[in-house]
Amino acid sequence: MRTAFTELLGVPHPIVGFNRSPGVVAEVTKAGGFGVLAASAYTPGELDAQLTWIEQQVGGRPYGVDLLVPEKFAAGDPDNLVASLRAQIPEAHLAFVRDLLAKYDIPEAPAKPVHDEIAASLSRDGAMALLDVAFGHRISLIANALGTPPAGLVARAKQQGVAVAALVGQAKHARRQIDAGVDVLIAQGTEAGGHTGTIATMVLTPEIVDIAGERPVLAAGGIASGRQMAAALALGAAGVWCGSVWLCSEEDVANQALKSKFIAAGSSDTLRSPTRTGKPARQLRTAWHEEWERQGSPAPLPMPLQPMLVNEAWQRIDAAAQAGHEGALRLESFFIGQVVGSFDAVRPAAEITREMAAECERRIAELGGLL
Repeated sequence: MRTAFTELLGVPHPIVGFNRSPGVVAEVTKAGGFGVLAASAYTPGELDAQLTWIEQQVGGRPYGVDLLVPEKFAAGDPDNLVASLRAQIPEAHLAFVRDLLAKYDIPEAPAKPVHDEIAASLSRDGAMALLDVAFGHRISLIANALGTPPAGLVARAKQQGVAVAALVGQAKHARRQIDAGVDVLIAQGTEAGGHTGTIATMVLTPEIVDIAGERPVLAAGGIASGRQMAAALALGAAGVWCGSVWLCSEEDVANQALKSKFIAAGSSDTLRSPTRTGKPARQLRTAWHEEWERQGSPAPLPMPLQPMLVNEAWQRIDAAAQAGHEGALRLESFFIGQVVGSFDAVRPAAEITREMAAECERRIAELGGLL
C-alpha cells in the first residue's frame, strides 16, 4: 500500500503503532508498520536504553518517538525541579489519595521506586532532556502530543532528517501546527485513548485533511481493525495512528488483570478524566473515577503535579491488581479508547498489524466492486 505517509517514512503499511512498550514498537515495525515509543513514560537514562534495544531488534527499519510537551504546566525551580514541584502539591490532595488507598486496602508500594523524574519530564525543561536522548538515536519521526512543538524542535529535526508530527483535536490546532512547520498531522478524535478532545474522528479527519495541503494526515481514535483503517483512508487520511489496540497485545507491559478488564469492557465503559495527568485523557472507568467524582473530592491538579500526586498510588494499585487484590481490581484502569469494546483476546502485535493491513486491502477491493 502506498500513501504519502509510507512514501515519507519508507514503510510498507500506513499503520502507526503507538505504545509505551518497546516490545510493541519493535514488533509493529518488523511487521511492516511504524512503531512509535511513548517516551514520556521513561527517564532520560531509561529512554536511552529502550531506544538502543528497539534498534537492535528492528534491523535498521524506521521507527519514532512521542513526547508529551504541554503548553500549560506548573512551573518549578530548574535547579531543583522535582522537589520544587512536589512542594506545590496541597496536603489536602495528599490526604485524599492516602485515604482512597486505605479505603480499598491497597498494600504498600513494592520495592521498585516511583520516578518523580518521569512526571517532571512533562514540563518543557524535563522534555528537553528526553529530546536530547531521542535525537541521539536513529529515529525517523518525533511526535508532540500536546500543543505546538517547543522552540527549536522543528529546526533541529529537519537538520537531522527527522519528520515532526503533531496530534490535533481541532482545526485551529492544525493551523498552528502548520505554522510551526510540522510534517505530519494526526487527527485524533474523541474516541481515542489518552489525551483527546471532543470532536469525533469521522468529523475531524476530513476537516484536517482539507487544511493540511501536501502534508500527510493520520487518523486516530476508534481504529483497531482493517475496516476502520479503510474508512480512515476513505476520509482522505494517509494512514492511521493506533494506540488502544496494542494494549491487548502480548508484548504490552500492562498486567494480565488489566488486559482482562479490557476484554470484558464495552465501548461505553470509558471516560475523559484529568485525574491521572491533570489534563482530560480517555481511560477505562473504574472505582478510581467514582471516588474523584464524589462531592467534596479535590479538583485534579495541573500537569505535572497531578501525575506526581498519583503515580505512586497507581504503582501500588497495578502491583496489587496483578496479585488479584479485590480492592485494586476495582480501581485498576489505564488510558484506552472507546474501541476497547471490540477486544476479545490477547494477540501478538505483529499479528494485529498484518491482519489490519490485509483486512484493509480486502475492504478497499470490495468497495471498488460496488461501482
